[in-house]
Amino acid sequence: VQLQASGGGLVQAGGSLRLSCAASGRTFNSYAMGWFRQAPGKEREIVAATSWSSNTYYVDSVKGRFTISRDNGKNTVYLQMNSLKPEDTAVYYCAAPNRPNTIVIITTVAFWGQGTLVTVSS
Repeated sequence: VQLQASGGGLVQAGGSLRLSCAASGRTFNSYAMGWFRQAPGKEREIVAATSWSSNTYYVDSVKGRFTISRDNGKNTVYLQMNSLKPEDTAVYYCAAPNRPNTIVIITTVAFWGQGTLVTVSS
């Protein structure tokens, strides 16, 4: 199983980026998927997650600015990030648990994407 994340880059504060995570080796239609991030010197934290039925969760700091979505036909999950702030600067990872119908939290993650760097300049 591989998760291939892409879409990171350098953007000015207030700008937007769209991250993509393409899964291969398994069909993730019945799996929750999530995006985590890790800033320098900080622990990895969950940013957003989508369940197998497309229910969503967002950490408070990104609510109203980020949107997670999934295209099961393409086995891909997206993270649309708007109104970016310098504190959003981090390496972003997509992730999935090992079992279907399981919530995605850091302790259930079995598969990680390679990470994509998002840098927001002030």
